[in-house]
This record gives sequence, C-alpha cells and structure tokens, in this order.
Amino acid sequence: MSKQKADVVVAGHICLDIIPTIRHQPSDLNKLFVPGKLVDVGAALTATGGAVSNTGIALHRLGASVRLMGKVGKDQFGQAILNLLQESGFGLSDGMIVTEGENSSYTVVISPPGFDRVFLHHTGTNDTFESKDVDSEKLEGVRLFHFGYPPLMRKMYTNDGTELEALLRRVKSFGITTSLDLAKPDPDSDAGQADWTGILQRILPHTDLFLPSFEEVLYMLDPAEFEKLEDQYGSRMLNAIDGATLSSLADRLIGLGAAVVAIKLGEHGLYMRTTARQERIQAMGACAPSSSAWLGRELLIPCYHVQVVGTTGAGDCTIAGFLTAILKGLEPQQALHSAVAVGACNVEQADATSGVPKWEAVEKRLAQGWRQREQLLELTDWQYDDLLGLWRGPEDRNGL
Repeated sequence: MSKQKADVVVAGHICLDIIPTIRHQPSDLNKLFVPGKLVDVGAALTATGGAVSNTGIALHRLGASVRLMGKVGKDQFGQAILNLLQESGFGLSDGMIVTEGENSSYTVVISPPGFDRVFLHHTGTNDTFESKDVDSEKLEGVRLFHFGYPPLMRKMYTNDGTELEALLRRVKSFGITTSLDLAKPDPDSDAGQADWTGILQRILPHTDLFLPSFEEVLYMLDPAEFEKLEDQYGSRMLNAIDGATLSSLADRLIGLGAAVVAIKLGEHGLYMRTTARQERIQAMGACAPSSSAWLGRELLIPCYHVQVVGTTGAGDCTIAGFLTAILKGLEPQQALHSAVAVGACNVEQADATSGVPKWEAVEKRLAQGWRQREQLLELTDWQYDDLLGLWRGPEDRNGL
C-alpha cells in the first residue's frame, strides 16, 4: 500500500458506470422507454462513477495530491473499478477497501442528447461503508476531506445520520477542512424517506463546505415545494427558481452551521453564500481562507459556452474545480470561475472525468476571455459585477 502523503482525501460513494451511446435525440423521453421496444444504441462506455471517482480523479487531473477512500466487492465490477482507478493515476486505488461476500455498486447511465440523465443504480458495498473505514492514520497531513453521496450509503443516513456525524466530527478534530456533497435519493426508498432536515441539522456544524445541487437540497429541506415544482416543471425545474428562493435555502443552511454553501444550478451556473461570522470562517481548519473577502458573500456565476457531449460527472467536476481553488487559497470569485470552468470542460466529453485538463490549462482558457452563457434566472435586486464577472445578490455584504 502506498504511504504517499495526500493534501486531500475524497471518501464515500463509488460505482462502475455503464454508459450506452444514444445516437439520436428523442422528441420525448417517454418514446425512448416503451415496453418491448428495441432501441438501437452505440458502444457502451465503461468508467468509474460516484463522488470518490469523479471528484477524486478530477482533483488528480487538476494537479492535487489525492487519496481515494471507497469500498468495492471482490467481484468483476469491483476489479474493474480498481483497474480503472489505477489507469487514471498511479496509486489512486491504494486507499480502496475490497470486501468479500458483497456486490460492488454499478450504475447504468441513460444520457440521451438534449435531456438530463436517467440513472439505474445499485448501491452495493456503499451501503456498508462506515466511519471506521476512514483510517485515522491516513488523515495525517491531509488539509481537505471531501465526502460524497451519503444518501446512497445506508449507514450514513440511518439512525438519523449519527455515523456521518461521527465521521465528520472526527475528521474536524484533526484540523482538516471538511466538504460534503449530496445525491438525491429515490423518493420511494428508505433514503428517500429519511429525515434529511434532521440529518443536515446534525452534520452541517461539522461541514465547512456544503456543495449540493438545488434539487437535492430543496428535496431535503422542503419536500412539498420540491414535489410541487417537479409536478409543474419536471426535469426543467431549475428554470423556475429565482434569487429569492436561493437566498432562502442558503439562509437555512448557513443557520444550520455550514460555513460556505455552494448550490449547483446545472446549466444556470453556481450560487454561493458564505457565513458573515468571522469565527466560523476561522474554524474551517487547514484550508480556512485568510481573506475577509469570503465573509458575508452572496454570488452567482453563469456557466461558460461549450459544445455539450455528455453531462455525466458535471457536478462532481465543478466541485473539484471549487475545491482546487480552496486548496490554493484563492478569492471567492476565482473559486467560482474555476468551478464552472472545470465543469464546462467536463461536459465536452461523454464520461465523467476525461474532459478535465490540468489546472494551468483551465487558467489559460479563462484568461483568454471565455464567453459566459446568458443568465436566464429571475434575479430581482441582483447586480452583475463586470469586474468580478458574476452576479452579486442583495445579501452580498462584502466588496472586492
């Protein structure tokens, strides 16, 4: 096993992604999923998926020193996951746990052109991942700990999230900055029925960087409103949100204890809100920003123009760009630009990480005047800051 030190640990959910190539854009997804219909598709891409793989490999490609901590079974899918990780970078599979008698996790990703993805997912060994699987000795020298997809990991959400709280609390005791990403569970599953508001109340005081998508956090904090928007807008739900909705959600999350909240908005970009409490910023640990520019911010950055090939892993890679900026001690506007830039590079390829270039290439592309997409959300009382290249919300209490 590699004894190499790492700046960042990425732990949590990992699986094998099987992605059929769908050549033609259907006029309606219902016409694609017809019982008894044969759909002619191209070759399938096989890749690792989940937060451990997607965010971890993207961080590695951006130049960060990374250790991955996930669990696979001793089966064909598990071996494929380990092989693919090793191919992505020497030593990337060293922190993985291989367990007998369990099935590895896999996902069939249906990603037709012009539509968001549909996932057929088996959680597998992720359900037995627990706090003790994160070896404290392997946290030595680590500055940032990112955990992904607890809603797809049974032990992380059962018993009101006590296992996840114990893990984050222990990591924080090492002076490490903690980061958390979510996944939206199947509403009919045990995870979908869990008390996520209560779980967030328990874990966010130990979470420095909270990085969910809008759909995930709305489902967890206000399931009735989520259901209403889903019934009315379906997969186009993000088109219905506005600045006031984002501010309200972020207020609750900051109030529950997070220091920095960055909400992924798909094609609409990335929204960020930060605490106005200096002591909470200082308590972020090894990656706590030294600049006062992180205090009391409310910012939204649009996406960049690209030719979209596939959206698999887009959110995970956006997170990787944001975390790399945090590791480098950059200012908030730089972190947001880096995040959406890495996410944009990702969607130029069909798989989850191969579109992510080196950090220097991202910086160069940004410096060349990469054009932003038009902002279509209703942002009443917001102002676009030409100098920063992003929108500043009415709750933004900080200058440059």
